Amino acid sequence: MNSLVDGIYSFLAMVGFTHPLHPMLVHVPMGMIIGMVLFALLALKWQDKHFAEAAHYCSIVALVFIGPVIIAGFLDWLHLLQGEWSTPIVVKMILGVVLTVLLALAVRTKIRGGTPGRVLLFYLLCLACAGGLGYMGGELVYG
Repeated sequence: MNSLVDGIYSFLAMVGFTHPLHPMLVHVPMGMIIGMVLFALLALKWQDKHFAEAAHYCSIVALVFIGPVIIAGFLDWLHLLQGEWSTPIVVKMILGVVLTVLLALAVRTKIRGGTPGRVLLFYLLCLACAGGLGYMGGELVYG
């Protein structure tokens, strides 16, 4: 497995890309999660369906991008940290799965006509999870 991963990074280095993959992608779902919470709060304040729709679309984009982000994080972990287990890695793996499930539940709840309060609850849980992932990522990189 490591030779395959090293091969990917060697190829990328040959074309001039020597950075980790995960940081390049992680900002998409994290930004969308912040956006979905803000739009949902605006929708509650002003009762505007457009804000609620924007929040829903943010949740969909976050859900679509979470898979590539997790894969990139896994590849970076194998390549840069040689797959070494540590507390931040374990917590990030758990929170990554939890965030994926929460995003899927948020999207499903909205599609099935869940109340704005229930949808917002899922969005807030996603935000808390994203905050934990960001914190653990900082601990991993900056210790």
